[in-house]
Amino acid sequence: MVTIDVLVLLEVEGLENKDIFEKHIKKEGFSKVENEDFVYTGNSTTTTFSTKAYILEVFKKGLQKSGFDSANLIFLLNETPYPAYYYDKDTNDFELVKEEK
Repeated sequence: MVTIDVLVLLEVEGLENKDIFEKHIKKEGFSKVENEDFVYTGNSTTTTFSTKAYILEVFKKGLQKSGFDSANLIFLLNETPYPAYYYDKDTNDFELVKEEK
């Protein structure tokens, strides 16, 4: 079984309840990186596609439960960086940040 190491960096503005957010993230299998705000680690034994979808869903639900103004998210799977996402309050979901040309 192949294990994927996950590192998630979240930038969030106006988080209303950090305790609720952190409890949700922990319950879903992510650990807070010591001495870092909104940086989390975890492991996955599913495909990179499933892992990416899981990360986006877990952090979306955590933010929705906690209340917040805005959020951006980037993550690494086995040290490979993935594109950045931002939380779109119109779609209530994370959307891929469009690269400027």
